[in-house]
Amino acid sequence: MIDLYTWSTPNGRKVSIMLEELGLEYTTHAINIGKGDQHTDEFVKINPNSKIPAIIDHEGPAGGPFSLFESGAILFYLAEKHGRFFPAEGGLRYETMQWLMFQMGGPGPMFGQVHHFLRSAPEPVPYAIERYSKETRRLYGVLNGHLEANEYLAGDYSIADIATYPWVARFEWHKVDLGDFPNVKRWFDLIGARGAVQRGMKVPSSN
Repeated sequence: MIDLYTWSTPNGRKVSIMLEELGLEYTTHAINIGKGDQHTDEFVKINPNSKIPAIIDHEGPAGGPFSLFESGAILFYLAEKHGRFFPAEGGLRYETMQWLMFQMGGPGPMFGQVHHFLRSAPEPVPYAIERYSKETRRLYGVLNGHLEANEYLAGDYSIADIATYPWVARFEWHKVDLGDFPNVKRWFDLIGARGAVQRGMKVPSSN
């Protein structure tokens, strides 16, 4: 059994999708980041960085409870523990790692900045909007170019796709038309048709 501490954000949905794909039993604990739940003493004990998602695996590496935070680390952990969605060896293992790191260092923070300055900033900041919107479109272009010759981001469906999909799912927040990036749209529709992805994107159900 796994306890999942999450909210309805792209980073949170990476882990709920993974848990659904693996068919694991888990209990969802909704951490409402809009109300500051991530700063409670209880949650800080699980993640001292006060960010979602985090998990507690009650059958961890030593046989007992094991807590872990950072979405990428959780994906690596679950994939290796269960032997799915991350090649055990060879070049594809490192390609998968490469595209996961691309998401962690590119679409994650850059798309997040677009979200903030287009939707949450107390007043418009034209320089920031232009800067992050331009970088967002550049990153969509990188994905589009790669997916022209690749069905998935790294060989077969993997944690790289699982990590990237929830961020692209907010393309409307980015003011991006997926029609401008047809290979990304094809990939997005392919990933989005998976039942586990659809279920994971609804976690937590309270929001």
